[in-house]
Amino acid sequence: MLQTYAERLLANTLEDLVRRGTLDVTLPDGRRLAFGDGTLPRAAIRFTDTRAVLALLMDPDLRLGELFMDQRLVVDEGSIYDVLELLLRDADAVRPGVMVRVLDAMRMSIRRFLQNNRPGRARANVAHHYDLDDRLYSLFLDEQRQYSCAYFEHPGQDLESAQRAKQRHIAAKLLVEPGHRVLDIGCGWGGLTRYLVEVAGAGHATGITLSEEQLKGARELAARTAHPQAYDYRLEDYRATPGRFDRVVSVGMFEHVGVGYHDAFFRKCHELLTDDGVMLLHFIGNSDVPDFNNPWIEKYIFPGGHIPSLSEFTPAIERSGLVVTDIEVLRLHYASTLRIWRERFLARRAEAVALYDERFARMWEYYLSMSETAFRYQDIAIFQVQLARRQESVPLTRDYVGEREARLREAEARAVLPGLTPSGT
Repeated sequence: MLQTYAERLLANTLEDLVRRGTLDVTLPDGRRLAFGDGTLPRAAIRFTDTRAVLALLMDPDLRLGELFMDQRLVVDEGSIYDVLELLLRDADAVRPGVMVRVLDAMRMSIRRFLQNNRPGRARANVAHHYDLDDRLYSLFLDEQRQYSCAYFEHPGQDLESAQRAKQRHIAAKLLVEPGHRVLDIGCGWGGLTRYLVEVAGAGHATGITLSEEQLKGARELAARTAHPQAYDYRLEDYRATPGRFDRVVSVGMFEHVGVGYHDAFFRKCHELLTDDGVMLLHFIGNSDVPDFNNPWIEKYIFPGGHIPSLSEFTPAIERSGLVVTDIEVLRLHYASTLRIWRERFLARRAEAVALYDERFARMWEYYLSMSETAFRYQDIAIFQVQLARRQESVPLTRDYVGEREARLREAEARAVLPGLTPSGT
């Protein structure tokens, strides 16, 4: 009877979710169900046991990824991306079941505990993801190892030029001048700091990270630039960084701060900026009301992570003494970035299996696929927030952004930016 109830509940749920396209489902006893209107995209999945059906119904946010990783939910036609697209693109119109709503309320209540990113825990959380075998990232990133949203200036733009456009856009908003001292909080492999020195003309760049692998790569590449003495990379928590800087930038790091540490973060940024300093904060944000971190992402990919809403982080900015001088929302740019990453990863999937195993490769395919569908069909976007101590530190119109981008584009032709090619060589 429990099996019959579970199958009926599954059928009702999928009938509500899958309205366009086609999803075929094979139950553990071999019976087949079909959902959708018969059009494309088309995918077919198969459950290997009844408990897998029950697990999915009770906690879809966590269990869908786990079932795919463990091959208890098998994709027989199409890809896991196709399955997620079918499930998510009309999901906003469907009210979750009682069990899911109860779980959501519970997760919302404990999110501060999960995001208790004190220095020691923050370091462990970073190591979980960013200190994986460095060769993994060479499978899908651009040669500068930009592990953040690219900026697509036109349809069909390739990843390398779109990532360069992102660096150019950020440098223009930072208003970098010759001799400026720049701090990059969460510098990754150092691609942005190298751009700010070698192209934008900054006099010195300090990059801080909690990843030993990224620190090693950043130092190696800085040594091959025309100005190796202009870089200082450190394994350092932002809370421990001393000094003051003309420009502060942070790309893809604020998501790891945690909702309980927003005040500490922005107070520290205020302390680090000179009186006429400018900061650019680029991060994944939630365009809807505050929410909890996806439980599958929390468990397997980014422990301690959080995608903040505007209403969550702007009060902390106000309390810090910083002034918001500009906010730009980059819609769908990350969906395009993730599509290229996913395609590159799948083209070299066998190498990921060789580095780890099949389950790991499925985990990363699910991570890239789920992230892409979230940016494409849910309320997730990139926020670029420009901050200053004084409102007059930034021009009163936005004309300067395009003007500076044009000058930076010319400077790029003269600069040499050593990078790690996608093959990792």
